[in-house]
Amino acid sequence: MKQELADFLNMDLQFIRGVGPVLAARFNDVLGGRRVLDFLLHIPSSVRNRGITECVMTSTHGDTITIPLLVKSHKQGGTFGRGRRRPTQITCADKSGTPVVIQFFNSSYLDYWLNKLPIGTWRIVSGKIEIVAGRATINHPDFIEEMQNAEKIPLNQAIYPSGEGLTQKTFANVRDQIFVALPEKLNGVDDQTREFFDALRHVHFPESNDDLAPGSTYIAKLAYWELLAHQSAIVLSRRKRDDVKNRRSVRPKKYDLISKMRAVLPFELTGAQNRTINEIFADMSGDTPMMRLVQGDVGSGKTIVALAAAVKMAESGAQTTLLAPTDTLAMQHFAKLKPMCDKIGIVCDVLTGRDKGNARKEKLISLRSGRTKLVVGTHALFSNDVEYRDLGLVIVDEQHRFGVSQREALRAKGNNPDLLALSATPIPRTLSMTIYGDMDISVINEKPAGRLPIKTTKLPMARVGDLVSHIRPQIESGAKVFWVCPLVEESVESDMTAVQTRFESLKAVFKNVGLVHGQMDKKTRDAVMQQFADDKSGMNILVATTVIEVGIDVPQATIIVIENAERFGLAALHQLRGRVGRGSSQSYCVLIYGDNISSDGLKRLNVLCETDDGFIIAEQDLMMRGVGELLGTKQSGWIQYHFVDYREHRDLFRLASSAARNDNVGPWTHDLMNIFDCGVNVGA
Repeated sequence: MKQELADFLNMDLQFIRGVGPVLAARFNDVLGGRRVLDFLLHIPSSVRNRGITECVMTSTHGDTITIPLLVKSHKQGGTFGRGRRRPTQITCADKSGTPVVIQFFNSSYLDYWLNKLPIGTWRIVSGKIEIVAGRATINHPDFIEEMQNAEKIPLNQAIYPSGEGLTQKTFANVRDQIFVALPEKLNGVDDQTREFFDALRHVHFPESNDDLAPGSTYIAKLAYWELLAHQSAIVLSRRKRDDVKNRRSVRPKKYDLISKMRAVLPFELTGAQNRTINEIFADMSGDTPMMRLVQGDVGSGKTIVALAAAVKMAESGAQTTLLAPTDTLAMQHFAKLKPMCDKIGIVCDVLTGRDKGNARKEKLISLRSGRTKLVVGTHALFSNDVEYRDLGLVIVDEQHRFGVSQREALRAKGNNPDLLALSATPIPRTLSMTIYGDMDISVINEKPAGRLPIKTTKLPMARVGDLVSHIRPQIESGAKVFWVCPLVEESVESDMTAVQTRFESLKAVFKNVGLVHGQMDKKTRDAVMQQFADDKSGMNILVATTVIEVGIDVPQATIIVIENAERFGLAALHQLRGRVGRGSSQSYCVLIYGDNISSDGLKRLNVLCETDDGFIIAEQDLMMRGVGELLGTKQSGWIQYHFVDYREHRDLFRLASSAARNDNVGPWTHDLMNIFDCGVNVGA
């Protein structure tokens, strides 16, 4: 790729005029990165038409309209009754004389808005119209312009998936500046590169929703190129494994540790666990590095399978790393594995970003000497100062949370080590080989003996009071309860329950209630979670957002309540439900739904009530939503496709796979793998 273009794509968004470091950080939360390239791959989800209408009454409730209005009067809001605020109201009239009231609930920029709407002037206003009992209202208009500046309001506005603190105007500003600068960067590039960025331009400036449909010309082009990049990466990965074949000596067995491990386990392994362990051992004894994915539903016992692999590696004197996505999950793995490792006779340690000073130095010395045979940790495991004497096995838990380049950085610490990836997100069998074509796949489809199915039921929001009364005796007898809410704080734009509000209401009923959410300081959040897990703390209820979705293991927790459950996807609901049912006691999941539940929302809840089999749920999710959403950046448990929709692009999967196998992976394909982050960096 031309260096000038690569540098531009890698440029931090903070250097775009009007962005800066604060907005760049917010873009990072939404885009999963803060480069120009990250923005280009984040395309609009819809198009909003803002054609001008003359009379408000030709519109219907909920429409987005653009209309000339005469400003008649201002009425500033104020505070009334228990601190509630009355909105500021600007009364206007359309050309027919019909009144239209513009309302502002946020007083922070009130002077600015009042100056934008001076009394006695005509303005072009664009926003969502609400018509109730013949009264027309526009709350917080999207655009307010003088009549001569009407062209500043886009006729067809691209609407981007956004996040807190980012407006559609911010997205449009960044997009416009990028595409103004891009042509100069494309001087001298080949025709394929030019065609790629031309397709991106078309989807960032769509004229209608048809331009963003999976079957549209430019989306299909981009989907094919994205699939070609991923399928080519799979082919190269396979070739790399084949290149290593017969160059890796099989490690001789020095110690008998597997029999010790089986002796110290306090339970019998399931048939699925034994089958998976045998598949792993067969891989590890071969002359080709292992690349195996273990899929297992929540609570299926993947950690013990990982331990068996680590112990097998320790029999040859080599080392194993277990990479977890968070400090909390790493510490939980360590707490579970270390007592068993002590009994088996191998040294197990933990290394995270929290380790500092002499404590860290001692751990690094133990790793360098080979004394530590199993180390559990986070991204700190592949820091520059971490050295291994003989790293033979890399285990990646919740592997979808780590990019290919991160996994490769850890593998580079050893000499062609084996790779074992763990995933608690079941993948429909129809997708497994397409997504993980470079890996062999094992499935743990049994739960440990003694685990009872979680009883799941759904309730309307109106019955929350009854639910609290019903679970009170169980809490008083020692049961632990997760109570999940979708929001951190109340919002005037949403009727969903906020975690802070529910925390206050439950605290008024029960003595010891904990609260965790993503906006809390991480140390405080971890401390509250640890307190909830501790039987002696007295904390029986933990009110939380979805920060508890992965990596929280509290076997004593037997009840989980999920409010506004209809707003969550099936995969997220199944993961949340998996926080209970981890002991031998009967566990329960209660799905609370709001008044405005859709038919699709109800269907999702019914699926959860009917089965707790993650693979069945994944298949249902596939049929209901399609893989375009399942594999998107928000819902993905597997791969971050930007343009691909499995239902619409099945033929493209086959074409891309065939092209990747037959192609010699030339410069253009390498550029695609750079662009779509298939294990190499842009400009490499």
